[in-house]
Amino acid sequence: MSVSAPPTPPRTQKAPRRTPAVALLVLPATAAGAAAAWAAAPEDARGWTATLALSSWLCVAVAVVLCSHLVGRARRAAADRRAEVGTLRARLAQENAGLVHLVNVALPGVAQQVREGAGADEAVAATAPVSGPHLRQAVQSFASLAADAAHRAADAEHRHQQTLRERRRAAGELEHLTADILPAAVRRLREGTSAEVVLAELELPREPQPRACAELFVRELAHSERRTAAAEAAAAKSLSRVQAKAVRMLADLRDMQDRHGEEVLGDLLRLDHSTSQLGLITDRLALLMGGRSSRAWNKPIVMESILRGAVGRIAAYQRVRMHCSTGAAISGYAAEGVMHLLAELMDNAANFSPPIDEVHVYVEERTAGIVITIEDSGLKMADAAMRHAEQAVSGRATDLATLQGTRLGLAVVGRLAAKYGVGVSYRPSSRGGTGVVVLVPPQLLAQQRDPGPALTGRTLGGAARVPVPGPAPAAEAPPAAPRVPDARPSATRPPEQAPPLRPPASTPGGLPVRSPGRTMAEAERERRDPPPRPADRPATASRDAGSSFGAFHRGRRSGAAGVARPPEPPASG
Repeated sequence: MSVSAPPTPPRTQKAPRRTPAVALLVLPATAAGAAAAWAAAPEDARGWTATLALSSWLCVAVAVVLCSHLVGRARRAAADRRAEVGTLRARLAQENAGLVHLVNVALPGVAQQVREGAGADEAVAATAPVSGPHLRQAVQSFASLAADAAHRAADAEHRHQQTLRERRRAAGELEHLTADILPAAVRRLREGTSAEVVLAELELPREPQPRACAELFVRELAHSERRTAAAEAAAAKSLSRVQAKAVRMLADLRDMQDRHGEEVLGDLLRLDHSTSQLGLITDRLALLMGGRSSRAWNKPIVMESILRGAVGRIAAYQRVRMHCSTGAAISGYAAEGVMHLLAELMDNAANFSPPIDEVHVYVEERTAGIVITIEDSGLKMADAAMRHAEQAVSGRATDLATLQGTRLGLAVVGRLAAKYGVGVSYRPSSRGGTGVVVLVPPQLLAQQRDPGPALTGRTLGGAARVPVPGPAPAAEAPPAAPRVPDARPSATRPPEQAPPLRPPASTPGGLPVRSPGRTMAEAERERRDPPPRPADRPATASRDAGSSFGAFHRGRRSGAAGVARPPEPPASG
């Protein structure tokens, strides 16, 4: 960096002395005037004229000399003042030049040297010197202050960079904690792993505060999961008892339907239907609590019986119209799950559609599996409600805290769909409401179909004609529960099976003891085994529900005597 040299102050020169020319001219002139006056005076007056002239000349001479001296002094004083002013101007110019040099050269140079890491003395020595002690002192002070400021700035920058690094590290650990550690901990804890094992497996943050937060979160969540698991286990155990009671009540009601006459049959069937709805509710709660359904099937169930069983479990069964065009059967291990899933969807469609409109169920067999479409004519679902329903039936929402009040059906559908691999999707219905498409995958279908007539284009409904084998002309009235009375689950004996040759064992208290592969209801029925009722009872003029179902039972028994049908699940059971 080029540095200009400081300006040199100009030298002070003395003003030249002037000779008193005026005094030299005035004195001879006054002397000549005095001589002329003396010469012109009379003889007798020349004495005192000469004295007067000489005195006057002396006075003039003294005055002239004095004036000359005073004028000289004044001139010399003025010259001194002018010289002093010049000196001051030169000094001012020098100071201005020094200030310009200080501002433009010295201070920037010192600042540059300090920024490059030099000390105060090194910066001053490396900069072009300035004139004047005050300026040099100012430069030295500035260099010291600049060096101190540079040191503080370096410390602040170091702390800032350290803070940024700590912040980045904390942000990275926090992101790792929230994105990886906590989700993994939640997943492992929900799988049943203890908090100590989870903490040993996870790579916790090194910082004490996030580490303590993560440990506290894991321990509290583990405690919450243990409480939740204990509560769900207790609820599932209690619900299993309710389920057993409901199944027992259904078995007793069906046994009463066979033993009692037409006068109470309608009431028994209504109780049967109400108990079936109670069983649906208990199964729903048990599935949400991690339990199992109250029924199990040990053989394939045809699709028509699956539909009837689903319809028989809902309150508005008379509004459901079924259009089944397949004879496929669902494997026994998945039959109850598919039946419950369809019952929940049918119940949802019936509840959210006008009470005078019908709900139509279409079943057809495709290469990808069995496609079941449930359509209602209610109001179309809003976009938000559609997204909520899609999320509920996807099976991803397993937290019970996200369920809305008593609307648990879609959550049960989601769990069953995820368990069996069933696809459930929503779409607008051609009837003006909402349609649900259920895809039962091929792996749930029975490999060997039960022999029997294909159900091609049959329309089944709660108020439609119920086809039964054998002479059953009186089975046209709507039943109290839309089920095929001869269709029994594995808990009851199929009609074509002969009664056991020996009575089943029982406990000392009279309770039946089931053999392997049989349920308590089946053992109870075989123990009692009521004799068949006559099929030619005359009908009264006023046919009530009991009379209608009595004729239905007579037709079933007549058909069961000559035609063997595969057992089907009841619509209510």
